[in-house]
Amino acid sequence: MGTDTAPQALVRVYEAEKDQWQALPPMPTPRYGATPFLRGNKIYVMGGRQGKLPVTALEALDLETRSWTRYPCIPSRRAFSCCAASDRSLFSLGGLQQPGPHNFYSRPHFVSTVEEYDLDQGVWVKPTRSSRMREKRADFVAGCLGGRLIVAGGLGNEPSPLGSVETYNPGKRRWEFLAPMPTARCSSAAVQTPSMLLVIGGVAQGPSDAVEALCFQENV
Repeated sequence: MGTDTAPQALVRVYEAEKDQWQALPPMPTPRYGATPFLRGNKIYVMGGRQGKLPVTALEALDLETRSWTRYPCIPSRRAFSCCAASDRSLFSLGGLQQPGPHNFYSRPHFVSTVEEYDLDQGVWVKPTRSSRMREKRADFVAGCLGGRLIVAGGLGNEPSPLGSVETYNPGKRRWEFLAPMPTARCSSAAVQTPSMLLVIGGVAQGPSDAVEALCFQENV
């Protein structure tokens, strides 16, 4: 965002050989807090926020043609949702569902929504009841290990941050609980390697300096 907190559409690329930044075409949808995924020669940008409003846009920058393409939007609008990617799909997970403009007496509520965008077919897969996460959560971390989605921590219907961890097998379309995080927290950062998902910092009862890693083995 800019100094006036307005969302920005700026895109810059750093060229190491020249030690300088160059401008690329701006995003079609200005936003902050979006999630990028690099697939082949494309950078997909998913979700994000404009002020207090969640953004549903899914767009990709082709690094060869240096042009943007719009794809079908995320089906539902949720704040503090989380995004993850497998080899073949992009996922929009959980979040806080805001009431519609005519639901004056409704309150925001946590959801277990899982929405999958098939990169090969270019469509959002129709969700099923079994594809939902087992626990409603928002402001968590997510990744993909061993071909399975992983979600950890966040905020839910409990008075304190969640420590629960779930894994999802897209082939079986079923979620299962894993061992919980040693430190329950939300608002964490995540770094993924081929063999582990690191959960860094966040908020527990106060700011947390915890750094913990989930190692996932397919034969376990």
